[in-house]
Amino acid sequence: MSDHIITLNAGSSSIKFALFVLDGGEWPRMVAIGQVEGIGVTPEFEAKVDGQKTKRTLTGADTPKNHDDALKIIIGWLGERFPDAKIAAIGHRVVHGGPVYSAPMLIDDAAFEVLKTFAPLAPLHQPHNLAGIAAAGRAFPGIPQVGCFDTAFHRTQPFVNDAYGLPPEYYEEGVRRYGFHGLSYEYITSRLMDRDPTALRRLVVLHLGNGASMCAIQDGKGVGSTMGFSPLDGLLMGTRCGQIDPGVLLYLMQQKEMSAAQISDLLNKKSGLKGMSGVSSDMRDLEASDAPSAKQALAYFVNRIRRELGSLMAITGGADAIVFTGGIGANSKFVRGAVLDGMEWAGLVIDRAANEAGAEVISTAGSPVKVYVMQTDEEAMIAQHTVRVAGLASSPAALASA
Repeated sequence: MSDHIITLNAGSSSIKFALFVLDGGEWPRMVAIGQVEGIGVTPEFEAKVDGQKTKRTLTGADTPKNHDDALKIIIGWLGERFPDAKIAAIGHRVVHGGPVYSAPMLIDDAAFEVLKTFAPLAPLHQPHNLAGIAAAGRAFPGIPQVGCFDTAFHRTQPFVNDAYGLPPEYYEEGVRRYGFHGLSYEYITSRLMDRDPTALRRLVVLHLGNGASMCAIQDGKGVGSTMGFSPLDGLLMGTRCGQIDPGVLLYLMQQKEMSAAQISDLLNKKSGLKGMSGVSSDMRDLEASDAPSAKQALAYFVNRIRRELGSLMAITGGADAIVFTGGIGANSKFVRGAVLDGMEWAGLVIDRAANEAGAEVISTAGSPVKVYVMQTDEEAMIAQHTVRVAGLASSPAALASA
């Protein structure tokens, strides 16, 4: 029976999971990935093994009412599909490590209580991440649980890129620019360490997806991010507004008499590409649309990326490389081409044929700045951290007994 790692990413109505085997490779090898989504609404189970998908609606006795129920469904499926797997540790994506945690760590009762205090900093994410940890703890008592924080990578950024222009007591109580997508940035950085270590001297990574952000990296460490106190800041996203004048929020409160809940709903769910276009939050739909509003939303999205790219390159004093990643960054040749169009002044010279072909390197041979297109893998990063932090558990738990 082989030792395995489970990674979990618990959201408000879903649990994403992946199963990795420890087979002696440099990285754990993923053997299954999937999710239970629609918990409490219209739940569905989906999983993929060796490129083959399984999907079913959960009804009757299988209907999960909470994260515990959903995790039992996941464990049951894993036990049937991988009867010889033994779970050595469980790794969790935790959105917020606050100003305290700057590296992955074992989650014990004391750490769990500290993480609960960060819920006001990420109310849409943190409580659900913790619910996943609690559910996994009940399902696998005594098995090491490792928290991997999306904010940790950015804890190395200097004060000037970490603070807001507020009195210092607010900074001390945690009102800071935390940045997010840290696991993605860490994965890209780790892969470039093997592939092109010189790129890590001055690097900008563009994580473009339904959630979108960018990060300046110097000597392998995060020094600036487009996201700030929350994942709302910076770039336009699928349904999030990105950068916005605080005066707009005061206007909505005072003149429109909108409540905090209404403003949160507007900024998080009714804005972004979907809100601006009135068409979709999916980049593929927008690229195919002839609607003027869709074209405007795309133009705004690209413009924000270009502005932030210049800003982050100013932090690092130029760039040796940039990386496009995330669902949009790795797959949309239109977005990549539009972002890089006319950027020769910054040393970014695109090879348009390579971009059309989706090549790994889409800059010309003579471009002063190398441009990569890479797939990110946050689950693999969580698994790698989990192996390192937890080690090989001395008494793994069999799935069948969970």
